[in-house]
Amino acid sequence: MPNLPVSYEDVVDALPRVRSVLKPTPLFEWSGLSELLGCEYFVKHENHQPVGAFKIRGGINLVSTLSDEERAVGILGCSTGNHGQSLAFAARRFGVECTIVVPVGTNPGKVAAIRRLGSKLIEHGRDFDEARAYVESELVQTGLRYVHSANEPKLIAGVGSMAVEMFDDLPDPDVILVPIGLGSGVASTCIVAKALRPETQVIGIQAEGAPAIAMSWKNGQIDTDYECNTWAEGVATRVPAEMTFGIMKELLDDVILVSDDEMRQAVYWLLEHTHNLAEGAGAATLAAAWRERSRFAGQKVVGVLSGGNLDLGELPKILELGRQ
Repeated sequence: MPNLPVSYEDVVDALPRVRSVLKPTPLFEWSGLSELLGCEYFVKHENHQPVGAFKIRGGINLVSTLSDEERAVGILGCSTGNHGQSLAFAARRFGVECTIVVPVGTNPGKVAAIRRLGSKLIEHGRDFDEARAYVESELVQTGLRYVHSANEPKLIAGVGSMAVEMFDDLPDPDVILVPIGLGSGVASTCIVAKALRPETQVIGIQAEGAPAIAMSWKNGQIDTDYECNTWAEGVATRVPAEMTFGIMKELLDDVILVSDDEMRQAVYWLLEHTHNLAEGAGAATLAAAWRERSRFAGQKVVGVLSGGNLDLGELPKILELGRQ
């Protein structure tokens, strides 16, 4: 394996810290989805985490390993919601002050959850990348420990515990589908898969309306000349992160783009067949499995349901579309 900022050994080192707080999440094959897709389709239920999303794994690993000096000054993050909840949860657990910046109009449920966890919350910018630019230009110099949502080895290593659990439960998946926001989930899954079963394909999923990372991966270099227009905030990024992009460039097998309506339909199917509520990014993997169902026919396919923090204002449109 090429020399990367995070190794499989780093993921193994993070496991005891993650498991001291979190139980493994289920990996279920749902017969209705398998029949729908024509493959053995397994869902990794990260929506069952205490904050409803996978990112909590990285927050726990990173915050639990902060130095005394970093704990004393507190941490700072920028998020569309799930990374912010992850840091807020871990900060409360380990007694650290936390400030989170979110874009204006962020999913109100995620905003309320961050506040309930005791973190200071600031709303700024029209999307994640404007909020991030504000953090990095105006707030980092205050001295808080800035925790980027992707360019953090400890965060990526902690998130990798998700993939270790997948292989514990299913040692021989043919394909693992992982949504791409800034890439901590897909990058860490690549690291684990290449160490445990190199023939397993790891495929990243992005929205057609926010394809910057997918197109950068296809072109082999970071490209920010793309719009970000999708209702699924978990994949609504237009500037790739250097660390996770570098890992994806080396290890990722493919990328698939899905439409907003395909994600809505997938949310409906997950609710219908598994009785789980998924957010847009969490349903993107099922949307991709449907779009590429002839490609994956007869295979063992894992779809990461990365989060369940759906803005309930989207639910009427999802139900209307799904019933057609």
